[in-house]
Amino acid sequence: MAVEDEIRQASEQFYAALNHEINGDPGPMMEVWSHGSDVSTLHPLGGINVGWEEVRAGWEQAAQGMSEGQVSLDDLVVLPIADDVAYTVGTEHGQVKGGDDTIGVEWRVTNIYRREGGEWKVVHHHTDVSPAMVQALGR
Repeated sequence: MAVEDEIRQASEQFYAALNHEINGDPGPMMEVWSHGSDVSTLHPLGGINVGWEEVRAGWEQAAQGMSEGQVSLDDLVVLPIADDVAYTVGTEHGQVKGGDDTIGVEWRVTNIYRREGGEWKVVHHHTDVSPAMVQALGR
């Protein structure tokens, strides 16, 4: 299988995990991530998480505050850097309930993947900041 196809499959796994995540189940998200000290996130709530412990805690916290969500990725572009590193860009679309508010998801995203032990794992996730999400979950 070509690297581009492998990354498309890894991206599908990430978004399946994200849809579990935004419905209160962070378990699958923990499986698609590298657990290294060099992983990072920049979520729609703002802020930066670096290292597996911070990244894991961020995903677990987010799962507690969200429900009734559905997100898909459009305009996916896969950009291999080497045989074991690639990144994707695209636009996330959907909605999620944060607290009592339904929040529209419409933001740009970059995900970086690294091959570890024959599997592609997420090492970085970056979305635009969502003022609506900050307002709903920052209360």
